[in-house]
Amino acid sequence: MTVAEKIRSRYDLFTPAERELANALISNYPMAGLGTIMELANTAGVSTPTVMRTIKKLGFGGFPAFQAALHDELNETLSDPINKHDQWANDVPAEHILNQFATAITHNLRQSLKQVDHKSFDDVVELLTEKQHSIHIVGGRITHAFADYLQTHLQVIRKDIQMLPASSGLWPHHLLNVDEGDVLVIFDIRRYEADLLELAKLANQRKVKIVLFTDQWLSPITSYATHYFSSRIEAPSGWDSGVVTLFLIESIIAAMEEILWPETSSRLKELEDIFNFTGRFKR
Repeated sequence: MTVAEKIRSRYDLFTPAERELANALISNYPMAGLGTIMELANTAGVSTPTVMRTIKKLGFGGFPAFQAALHDELNETLSDPINKHDQWANDVPAEHILNQFATAITHNLRQSLKQVDHKSFDDVVELLTEKQHSIHIVGGRITHAFADYLQTHLQVIRKDIQMLPASSGLWPHHLLNVDEGDVLVIFDIRRYEADLLELAKLANQRKVKIVLFTDQWLSPITSYATHYFSSRIEAPSGWDSGVVTLFLIESIIAAMEEILWPETSSRLKELEDIFNFTGRFKR
């Protein structure tokens, strides 16, 4: 488990002061924990004994071990495809790649589900079904595929779904049409993208609610997110796995469809009529 995952799994066991420290760590993760113990205590507004007590509750023998774990995580987030491939290929199991992937993905899904709070999930679904506000969706170099998949489905489920332009240079133009209270869904997986972070900062200034899909190491956008989902993404490959992220997307789509079914079913019927007219699908 990452430090962030340990914090979330033990959060209910913390004292009020320990929760203040936990919140400070998550709000600027992992950088908040990479300074001195005094700096961390001052940032969180707690005492150094509170810092030490919390660190021990997280399973670390001391502050150096806690920081070493954060440094290791930071190195993981900076890994490129070549480094990731070399890390697993040096100790690759003898079993077939299909089995390797199945084992890794099953582990990712189980670990990720432990971190998903059902109330938080329901809150996101409720937020996305509020028809008085528009939903804006954006992804990065790789994660734009998730954004496109979500947008394609939500366009059928409800009105006022907007995809940001492919060119980040046009994002400021799009922000002109984003109102206070609107929702911005952002996908940002490790090798976090500077353009997405700047967009999140601007959206936050405009009082836009941000729903973030990220990984176990947490994108810097977490600091600006109203809600976020962290997915396990490691796989025996030079590339990260998107299976858990897609699982969460499809779960949200299913939940929204159920809530908005009277409207959605009408829109689906209209869409099918259009498809029939154009002859797009063979019968």
